[in-house]
Amino acid sequence: MAVKSNQARKRRHRRIRAKISGSAERPRLNIFRSLDHIYAQVIDDEAGHTLVSASTVDAKLAADMDGKTKKEQAALVGKKLAERALAAGIDTVVFDRGGYRFHGRVKSLADGAREGGLTF
Repeated sequence: MAVKSNQARKRRHRRIRAKISGSAERPRLNIFRSLDHIYAQVIDDEAGHTLVSASTVDAKLAADMDGKTKKEQAALVGKKLAERALAAGIDTVVFDRGGYRFHGRVKSLADGAREGGLTF
């Protein structure tokens, strides 16, 4: 029986999460990608709290998303996330690709976050 792609992604994500964890000093930048949207959160795993987040469904970003490709939208989400993280005093994170390949929208979001000033 074939393994569904989302089950395989979740398995890869569990394997990644066994090796990385976010702390207050260096929180984890987590990505979730759906067919239409992309979501990013900066998480302190020790406290179990999301510190900042951004996504393509964010009401404050919705106006900027019109007419852009998914990769361009992901880059905007990365820049906005970096802006919010820097405002919260976070400049270094651990990158968690969520079991996705570092390619396409995931790479665009990471590049946007780096452009915005986050270090990882």
